[in-house]
Amino acid sequence: MNIDRRPLQNRVTPFGDIVAIAQRGLFTGNRGIIHDPETKTLSRRRWTSKAWLICTCDYGDRRRDVMAGRSWTELFFLDEAVALAAGHRPCFFCRREAALSFRAAWTDGARASPSARELDAVLHSERLSGGRKRIHPLSSPLAELPDGTMVVASDSAYTIASGRCFRWTEAGYLGPEAGVTADGMLTPPSTVNALRAGYRPVIHPDIASFLTGSTL
Repeated sequence: MNIDRRPLQNRVTPFGDIVAIAQRGLFTGNRGIIHDPETKTLSRRRWTSKAWLICTCDYGDRRRDVMAGRSWTELFFLDEAVALAAGHRPCFFCRREAALSFRAAWTDGARASPSARELDAVLHSERLSGGRKRIHPLSSPLAELPDGTMVVASDSAYTIASGRCFRWTEAGYLGPEAGVTADGMLTPPSTVNALRAGYRPVIHPDIASFLTGSTL
């Protein structure tokens, strides 16, 4: 039997692109139905809903055959920092505790909590510019950005953790780099504000390992 082991086009980069790479992710998620289940290939559309979600890969006893049905298109992210940078947010169904924490940090003491639809509307306005990933001005120096913020520098994406910059690649994160000059933020400003207000995204454990052994 000839089994096609090529990766599906369902990995999301910090730039919001959906690519075919062999990167394993900590999270799944979706943007609606954007694939053909017969061929397991993407349509020309890259979203059919403003609700761009970050979901757990392991929810109870549920198992899904990826891209086999028409309920939603399974996408995958290296970690939550990447998913947030791409413009996604925690799912209120399978990650309810994280979603409530995200919304609480988003409002940061405001009396009225936004609905999921209101969150999605704001995020959608911050995701794109002319149909392409929107790059936002830095809200503070790199060393002062909250953990989990992602920035772009010379066309590369970096996750900020403990004031240091870790480059995202198709193979995973590289060790901390000094002297990075960022061109802007990939993470939407509203999400950065939530990170600054206390939301703690799940960052890939490789970064913690790098920090533990870092001498920079």
